[in-house]
Amino acid sequence: MLYIIAVLFLVIGCKEKGNQKQSQNMDNSTAEKKIKLVRDDANKKIDVLINGNLFTSYIYPNNIKKPVLYPIVTPKGTKITRKYPLEPSIGERVDHPHHVGLWFNYGDVNGYDFWNNSDSIKIADRGRYGTIRHKKIISTRNGNEEAILEVAMDWLDPNQKKILEERTRFVFRAAKEAYSIDRITTLIAQKEPVLFKDNKEGMLGIRVTRALEHPSNKPDIFTDVNGAITKVAALNNEGVNGKYINSENIEGLDCWGKRANWVNLTSSIEEENISLAIIDHRSNVGYPTYWHARGYGLFAANPLGQKVFSNGKDSLNLKLDKGKQVTFKHRIIVASSHLSKESLDKTFLNFSKN
Repeated sequence: MLYIIAVLFLVIGCKEKGNQKQSQNMDNSTAEKKIKLVRDDANKKIDVLINGNLFTSYIYPNNIKKPVLYPIVTPKGTKITRKYPLEPSIGERVDHPHHVGLWFNYGDVNGYDFWNNSDSIKIADRGRYGTIRHKKIISTRNGNEEAILEVAMDWLDPNQKKILEERTRFVFRAAKEAYSIDRITTLIAQKEPVLFKDNKEGMLGIRVTRALEHPSNKPDIFTDVNGAITKVAALNNEGVNGKYINSENIEGLDCWGKRANWVNLTSSIEEENISLAIIDHRSNVGYPTYWHARGYGLFAANPLGQKVFSNGKDSLNLKLDKGKQVTFKHRIIVASSHLSKESLDKTFLNFSKN
């Protein structure tokens, strides 16, 4: 009898240990990840949270003409993207309403301007502009080292005809003082060839908050590919201390129209040093890219505008035949510190290995 009781206790004990182990495995499999993607279909967005705090959101509302990442927040919690036109703002410029968050498009695709399109375009002129529409979320994956979001978009002409299919993979990573985004974008020509005519309006762009602009005490006037004029007013420079520097040690506004492996925009907001760096990739068409980096807060990498930036010495006019594709890879780093040339050179080399 005692033997039978001992055996029963042994069986029960083993079963309890097995249940505990199974429970632990379930806890591990469902444990909260450091980098988490939170899907919100009703509000047409996916939030990217790092340790529970917002880093950025992939948004695709009806009032902008392409999906974007907005806002973008530093590891210490400072928003570095301009609020206009999505949120009320004080002391920011209210020019170029198509400059929203971080985006990817181009100014001349089969003659259509995808870059400058917004709800501000007059109805009579909208026949010259293209729209990028979010199509579907392919997959999401949370993780402690990285989180991945894969999406599909359609590049549409004014008659809603699909010119290009876009497939983009975002890879979000986080270190203590630096977050990063890899944007790997593949464009696939649809039922006819696609021509990306050399144009200064492109391609991976971000519009930054006032403190990251270069100080300027004069107004300016800018003209887009269709001849539309935008006036940029002079504003108070208090707290405005942005400065570009590129991989060739060219600084300030001289970075505009130069080729480089990367460009870093630094600033300080209150007690926080900030770096916003965009890294090119050796495999990209037009490498090394030209930089469409403006003092008023537009920061863009444009590998396809060669004729414009070289004053006619070079040209590209990238063409995709029906069914062919091209892939662009960029890394964006947002740091709560001033990143060194050595660290960015190393990042470029590591990034370009893949």
